[in-house]
Amino acid sequence: MKSYKSIIVSALLAGVTLSTTSCIGDLDLEPNDPNTTTAGNLTEETYEAVLAKCYSTMAVSGQYGPDGASDISGLDGGTGQYTRALFMLNEFPTDETKWIWADEGVFDLNTNTWSKGNVNIFGTYSRLYVHIAVCNDFLRLVKGKDSYAELALEARALRAMSYYNVIDLFGQGGFITEDDAAGTAPEQKSRKELYDWLAAELEDIVANMSDATPHYGRVGKDGVEALLARLYLNANVYVGTPAYDKCAQHCESIIARHKGSGFQGSGLADHYLYLFCGDNDAYMPGGNDVNEILWGIPYDAIEITPYGGTTFLCCAGTNNLTWADNNAYMNCEDYGLNQQWGCMHATSEFADKFAAEPNDVRWSMWKKEEDGFKKENKTFSSFTDGYGVVKFTNLLRDGDGNFKVGEITKFPNTDLPLIRLADVYLMYAECAMRGSADHAKGLEYANYVRERAGVSKWTAADLNEQNMIDERCRELYWENVRRTDLIRFGLFTGNKYNWSWKANVAEGAAIPEYMNLFPIPASVISAQPDFKQNPNY
Repeated sequence: MKSYKSIIVSALLAGVTLSTTSCIGDLDLEPNDPNTTTAGNLTEETYEAVLAKCYSTMAVSGQYGPDGASDISGLDGGTGQYTRALFMLNEFPTDETKWIWADEGVFDLNTNTWSKGNVNIFGTYSRLYVHIAVCNDFLRLVKGKDSYAELALEARALRAMSYYNVIDLFGQGGFITEDDAAGTAPEQKSRKELYDWLAAELEDIVANMSDATPHYGRVGKDGVEALLARLYLNANVYVGTPAYDKCAQHCESIIARHKGSGFQGSGLADHYLYLFCGDNDAYMPGGNDVNEILWGIPYDAIEITPYGGTTFLCCAGTNNLTWADNNAYMNCEDYGLNQQWGCMHATSEFADKFAAEPNDVRWSMWKKEEDGFKKENKTFSSFTDGYGVVKFTNLLRDGDGNFKVGEITKFPNTDLPLIRLADVYLMYAECAMRGSADHAKGLEYANYVRERAGVSKWTAADLNEQNMIDERCRELYWENVRRTDLIRFGLFTGNKYNWSWKANVAEGAAIPEYMNLFPIPASVISAQPDFKQNPNY
């Protein structure tokens, strides 16, 4: 176990649950164990343990281990885990990856053929609102208690992350805060109403949160401000009014707090792949190196072991293949793990993003032709019909960008980045490309990212739309931003850009514009008939 004691571990060991009403009528949470702490018997000494539940709800599916009950009854504990649920909606429908197993609802996400009854869309919506409900319950407990103001800011930040994902994935959604009594039915708000509330909420949190580095495993000002910048980056999509100038301003604020250390004094880690390995906690807030990971979720091979999080990202992309039996080679133990799933690989279009700079370190660990893997995705269910994507591992840093195998474990020690400083640099560069920030500075910031990856520097003319969307893909792949980026650049729906199995066509085909939003799940509409459905669903 890591030397740090994270707040998530505290929640798991304390067995804290909350008697919480979610924003979904048929998903009311009740404690499974009457001896655990509930909202009705809390004392002031247990408030921080309850805040830990707000954190752990994002990290694990429940409090009884990877094979135990989930916080949401009726959902698989793996697919229903917070970040895995988000990954399925942010990455599966795009050009970055395909899940080759025909799991219920997952094939529809991979092929852009989903409907309002898709179980995984319902699972994601549910997980977001359960998290919002848990945060609301904590905020009700500490409301009016000035001595817990800092903890309240953290809970508001955690809740903001879930409301951001509601805005991004579903547009409109239910809305309820700590100002509403527990059990109050949520009111559906439009995308603009949710956006306006969230922008003001995040601005207030940023203005009142300390600049101090937060304790490991917790969110601080950098992470919150980066989420605000991400909201403003997508404002034109969300509400039809660009806010690139605001995005750039907040990016500059974050960058100013990190300049002076790390790669070329940028605040970035010196080695890209170290950010996704078994001791990447060094780059988390409160870690012992440059804190490029502005907001992340701790994981641990012993205490924090879901089938989502980094276990999902490590194991789904690896397989055990031998030359003798498979005409290809891959082994999960090479990455510090003794379990593999072999079910997620790259599309050929994703691989092509690296073709111009084949020595890019960001794909240097992938399995390619020399390992028996094909670039093309001709057979949907074949793992080797698509390059093997290796980004997240359980390896340990061995200096100068090299790795060593430490203890081989079933679950990784690898923490999960939610927002990194590299994304902030690229957000500013995009704002500059769009004419809302200093062009020379945007070029400088983009080149920090590119030079760290070992590829050529851009010139002024290179800061254009195609290069920008491709660079974000190369740098941020599998970090839950691809669908959002494609929509912002007008490339997700329609026929302007197609990829393997888009619209369930091998070579890709157009999908309608209304699919820029997911449907409000049919079961939610059924439970709350006053809610409106998104158009054309």
